[in-house]
Amino acid sequence: MPDPTKIRPTGGPNIFRIFNILSGYPRQFKLMFWGMLISTIGSSMIWPFLLIYVKNQVNLPLSSITFLTSVNAVTGLFSALLAGPITDRLGRKWILVFSLAGNGLVYLFYSQASTLPAFALLMALSGIFNPMYRVSSDAMVADLIPPDQRADAYALVRLSHNAGIAIGPSLGGLITVISYSIAFFIAAGGMIAYGILLILLATETLPTVHTSAQSYRATFAGYLQVLKDRPFLSYIFTFVLVQMSGVLMWVLLPVHAHDHFNIPENQYGLLPTTNALMVVLLQIFVTKITRRFPALPMMALGSLLYAIGVGSVALGKSLSAFWVSMVVMTIGELILMPTASTYVARLAPPDMRGRYMSISGLTWNVSYGTAPVLGGYLSERISPSATWIGGLATGLIAALGFAYQARRKPVAPAH
Repeated sequence: MPDPTKIRPTGGPNIFRIFNILSGYPRQFKLMFWGMLISTIGSSMIWPFLLIYVKNQVNLPLSSITFLTSVNAVTGLFSALLAGPITDRLGRKWILVFSLAGNGLVYLFYSQASTLPAFALLMALSGIFNPMYRVSSDAMVADLIPPDQRADAYALVRLSHNAGIAIGPSLGGLITVISYSIAFFIAAGGMIAYGILLILLATETLPTVHTSAQSYRATFAGYLQVLKDRPFLSYIFTFVLVQMSGVLMWVLLPVHAHDHFNIPENQYGLLPTTNALMVVLLQIFVTKITRRFPALPMMALGSLLYAIGVGSVALGKSLSAFWVSMVVMTIGELILMPTASTYVARLAPPDMRGRYMSISGLTWNVSYGTAPVLGGYLSERISPSATWIGGLATGLIAALGFAYQARRKPVAPAH
């Protein structure tokens, strides 16, 4: 499933020029690019269909298993806060290897799990390992690439991530119809193989400056300063709401389509693939337009499209209808996500950017931990359509929230 701490990619260069573009980067960065592609293909073969697998294994209603996403989100939240200081103390390479190996083992054990407590334990472990990969990978890229090239480098990493998502769900849909175990083994193999390549070919990039115990305390004390920024907190609260709408699409729509409309995994894989391809192919074009306008109105527009896309699922009864819903939501994503990242960077003082970005990234954890539980409850206790009406409501509230914030006095950049 998707990592609760990840912000959706902001686009990248033309895929057909990728080899020429990569030629100008260090060998270790190229290894990370292709490793990200391989591991993302493997993991995205599974996550759209994981709750379907769990539901079939434990034979319980949806409302009884959605708490698993809360378990994953809570452990991911704490891991994300701790991952930065740990990476700065112990190094990038071995935290990367530890995360990949741990996630690979989690996927292997998924194939053997058959009880709800076993799945809860595995979801908790996954929540621990995922943020460690994100933080250590981002830090290693910053170590490897000069400041004036980092934006392009991160765009390449994001492109690799989306290319993996474009391939993985469709491939996973075909394989899981035959055997979930095969899909779990392939996913685990991709992650473990990437970890082995890092052990053999990568070098440590951690700067030699020593990190003292005092710096740990200073890091966490800095979080308290972030939480006193009222415009930032208003943004965080509103962004959580729109993220909740998105989580419903990523986590519950596969189950909804499978259980109520008999849409098999090999057909449903088209939807996440469409999302990823749209991001890869359209993000740069959309961002060139949206950056001409103030951030908050654009985020309001993006949230509105999220609301429409998610809410329209309540009216859908076929794969094509759900595909249209995904397309509408993805257009909202193309507008919202890069605009949100830019807005947070604008609010953050230069010496606090990491902590602002960390708190902003945790909005997915909060949304991921709450939306599936609430959506499952609405589906079981009221009706399947109630889940998507709830997503419509949270998206609309978010759109109104951003529109209200846009009417206030503009916030001056912190840098």
